[in-house]
Amino acid sequence: MTNKLHTFFHNNDFDIYEPNLGHLDRFQDKLRPKRKKTLTSWKWISIAASVILILGLYLGNIQNTKSQYSLVGISPKMTEAEIFFVSTIKQELKEVEKHRSIETETLIEDALDKFEELEDKFKTFSKELLKNENKRYIIRKMINNYQQRLNILNELLTQLEHQKNTKFEIKYDEII
Repeated sequence: MTNKLHTFFHNNDFDIYEPNLGHLDRFQDKLRPKRKKTLTSWKWISIAASVILILGLYLGNIQNTKSQYSLVGISPKMTEAEIFFVSTIKQELKEVEKHRSIETETLIEDALDKFEELEDKFKTFSKELLKNENKRYIIRKMINNYQQRLNILNELLTQLEHQKNTKFEIKYDEII
């Protein structure tokens, strides 16, 4: 065994007088405190911002649906009536837009101003429906409001058709 140790020390060159090259740099690196990398990356910040944005939109949507009361939650018949009125009004508005031209612009805009006034009244009825105990009276007013809006659109369409027909008759007479 002494032979093995002797050969080991003899074969390996141990420099006991000078340290290896770069020893001081390695030693100083060990003495410096290690910096922990902060994991506050943009990835986490963007995820947090997205969650906050989605939560804000969700809460805002809930707030809007609470403030806009309609006939839907009252009874199935009222729901059916409101769906009928809303779909009919949308259909009539599409029909009005088909007739829009330079000649009919003032006529359409006047009717739509009246229409918007009725929409504003409907919003006040909706707010009153939340507060008031006499809900039947307000529901009748809301349905009457829908009917008035449909009447305005029907009268407008009648006027537009009449204007279109008289314009066609004039052009037809001029040709003959």
